[in-house]
Amino acid sequence: MNPSSSVIALDGIRKVFQADEVETHALSDVHLAVHRGEYVSISGPSGCGKTTLLSILGLLDTASAGSYVLNGHDVAQLDAAARARIRNAEIGFIFQAFNLIGDLTVQENVELPLTYRGGIGTAERRARAHEALERVGMAHRMRHHPAQLSGGQQQRVAVARALVGKPAILLADEPTGNLDSRNGEAVMALLDELHKGGATICMVTHDARYAELAQRKIRLFDGRVVDEDTFDRLRREDEARLDALIGSRDGLQA
Repeated sequence: MNPSSSVIALDGIRKVFQADEVETHALSDVHLAVHRGEYVSISGPSGCGKTTLLSILGLLDTASAGSYVLNGHDVAQLDAAARARIRNAEIGFIFQAFNLIGDLTVQENVELPLTYRGGIGTAERRARAHEALERVGMAHRMRHHPAQLSGGQQQRVAVARALVGKPAILLADEPTGNLDSRNGEAVMALLDELHKGGATICMVTHDARYAELAQRKIRLFDGRVVDEDTFDRLRREDEARLDALIGSRDGLQA
């Protein structure tokens, strides 16, 4: 694909956490491009850097080094206020825990990102919220509160909230993590439908079944993007080390 079509372009991203005398390298030299209209999954074992990478992609955190261009904006060195403005305009978040506000109706929850943007009147906010809820099949519940909805319905409302601002990209953080298998599959079907309708989606998931549903799969291991063969080899080595550790511990206890 043409590089100019990239919604997300990471080049040499590193993230180092410093605690006392210890440095933890959460991400090491990550290069990643997500192009307009793509559906990308990012997966890997616990502690591989998925959450850190998502925080940087979503402008919730900054990298220690490297460049990040989001929909034409160089965002690597922006201050918190500037990141917040661009995040509101360019990114739609779908969280594992839904993050709906219990005191607000479904419609009010979906409208909320537009109220922070400014310059959008009440009538337009309501119309856009209704349109987003129609897309996820939840317009008939717009006057309900989150507690009156099932988990799957709440996640559909969360997807509508992510869509309402017409963002450049949807970032989905373990979108099925709090759902049973039936509702999880329904949400994945919804994401697939949105992708076919033109949405650009980047999903972080630990579930290999759902990762495979994406158009393109990215594997992370120890903070690095690796190819499929390398990922499988490193995973086998990691499992072998764990088996050896368990065997050694059991031997000492015998």
